[in-house]
Amino acid sequence: MWDSVFPGLRPGLRSTDADLARAETELGFALPASYRSFARECGAGRIGGHLRLFTPVPVEAADLVARAHLIAHGIALALDGLRGGGDGEPHRFTVEGDADASLMERACFFGETARGDFLFFDVTPGFPEYDIWVLNADLETVHFGGADLPTLVRGLQGLEVLHILGEGAGPLPATFEGDDAAALEQLGAAQA
Repeated sequence: MWDSVFPGLRPGLRSTDADLARAETELGFALPASYRSFARECGAGRIGGHLRLFTPVPVEAADLVARAHLIAHGIALALDGLRGGGDGEPHRFTVEGDADASLMERACFFGETARGDFLFFDVTPGFPEYDIWVLNADLETVHFGGADLPTLVRGLQGLEVLHILGEGAGPLPATFEGDDAAALEQLGAAQA
């Protein structure tokens, strides 16, 4: 399926069934079917040279579980700082559409853009797919990304990108550049 989304698909380090099972156990919920197929067929890498999706792999720099926890922790620290040291007022998110900010309590972060936007699943038990949302780099604006991963990616490749990533974003090329284990280790070393 993903070779029709990314002509000339160049897969990276792919997730195994054991990797996916580990992630589900550690996260405490089932991963959506569209994401599972992406992790198996595409693996670790970048979409359109701009968006990195984290998948369950044995390299911490690109592993879904490690990155989801790290991003959530970093956002929590940043939001504490934005509140000015605890004035008692909760941080306010501007959420697109009729959704409310409670979706941030169910967020599992699984991707990051080059400009610092974070993609997350709205983890709603009992559903085979989770809605995908984008928390913009301003840590305030939340845009709807799609009902599943293929819908999100196709939207990012067209004019829908303006609604997903916001003003100033342009359509992403229909490419996927995979990273092997060595490239991911280098990424980890650069992040440290």
